[in-house]
This record gives sequence, C-alpha cells and structure tokens, in this order.
Amino acid sequence: MKLSRRASWFLLAFGAWSWFIWVSFVRNLWKDGSGLAFDDAGDPTGYFWVHLLLAITSFLLGTAVGIVGFRGVRAVRRDPDSA
Repeated sequence: MKLSRRASWFLLAFGAWSWFIWVSFVRNLWKDGSGLAFDDAGDPTGYFWVHLLLAITSFLLGTAVGIVGFRGVRAVRRDPDSA
C-alpha cells in the first residue's frame, strides 16, 4: 500500500501530537493535588490507574501511527513520482 505525501505527513504529525498531549496529561496527572489521582495517604487511586492505562495505550497507538507516517514520508522522498 502506498500513502500519499499528505496522508504520510498527517499520520506523522498525529503521532507527534499524540505524544505531546499525553505526556502533558501524565505530567499533570502525576502532580494532581485535587485528590482524584492520589488519596490522602498519597496512594494512587482507580482514577490514576485508569488514566495512566489510557495514556500508555495512546502512547503505543501514537507511536504506531507515527511510524507508519514516517515510513510513508521516507518512501515518498525516495520515489517522488509515486506520490
């Protein structure tokens, strides 16, 4: 399957955006002082674990999508006539 230049760049940008957003979210989750992520004893709550799992899943999917986009961009640069 060949991706267009536009689709390849979109997928690469989406992968990078996913990492940016979720790294920011995890950083904010870790510093949470509202009591949602950590209880009074400082132990992680269910909210923390669920959102950490969501972030990890999004990291993995963002990485996979970014890799597909990166490979597409490389393929288009190698053979510009195929785009």
